[in-house]
Amino acid sequence: MQLALFIIFGLLAVAGAINFLLQRHPINSALSLVVVMMSLAVLYWSLGAEFLAAAQVIVYSGAIMVLFVFVVMLLNAGEEERTHGSRAAYLAGVPGAAAVFCLLSFVFLTNGKAFGSTDLTNHLTHAVNNIAEISQVLFRDLLLPFEVTSILILVAILGAVVLARKEQ
Repeated sequence: MQLALFIIFGLLAVAGAINFLLQRHPINSALSLVVVMMSLAVLYWSLGAEFLAAAQVIVYSGAIMVLFVFVVMLLNAGEEERTHGSRAAYLAGVPGAAAVFCLLSFVFLTNGKAFGSTDLTNHLTHAVNNIAEISQVLFRDLLLPFEVTSILILVAILGAVVLARKEQ
């Protein structure tokens, strides 16, 4: 059952990501991103991280995506114009993507038997649940990057509003 859930929601996340890239309208792209976030939440839930799945739904699929949609609506962005792209991006991107694909293929083909053979029985028998571990890492070890990221998102939204403001 877990393998079937992983395959279904993994494919749904990949399809949502591809749809996100191919959409012309920003609102449709944001809705595709919601599909990706919800699929990731189901994958977290199937791995036994219920708190992380709930946080994924509440924070990312709820708050952040509503914020993105409000910013897109505030900027009054319509359909994007299609361009042919940068020649430099094609010259660097295509060989770079091929190199990353070859590297990942080599790693997966040579070490394929080692992946997926982790024994989690020692970790699952401890009395500490994943909420306590996540909260310790997030609010003790990573508090400064967490707060800096929130300030960075706020500054980016304010910058987008200032840049989109119509001159009178």
